[in-house]
Amino acid sequence: MNYNIVIDAGHGGDDGGASGNGIVEKDLTLKISKLMYDEFKKLGIPVTLVRDSDETVSPTERVNRILKAYGDNSNVIVLSNHINAGGGEGQIVTNKCITIKA
Repeated sequence: MNYNIVIDAGHGGDDGGASGNGIVEKDLTLKISKLMYDEFKKLGIPVTLVRDSDETVSPTERVNRILKAYGDNSNVIVLSNHINAGGGEGQIVTNKCITIKA
């Protein structure tokens, strides 16, 4: 199966996410997301970024951008990057490993 990747750099704009020691989550997730984007492009895998700059993206707009990229298909993988500070309650962590051959 050929996969399409959508990379969501968590937070952005007015929503900085976690911060400490001069590090702001929204900045780091954007840098990581851009690096991932470049690496997928090098492999020839179709990839899209939800945001490529420091902008506020509402939850509804985030979902719309994800769906606009490649639709709601079973071959779409969405990677949402977050750098959590920890200590919170209610978070869900899901790990699924998929090997993609270019």
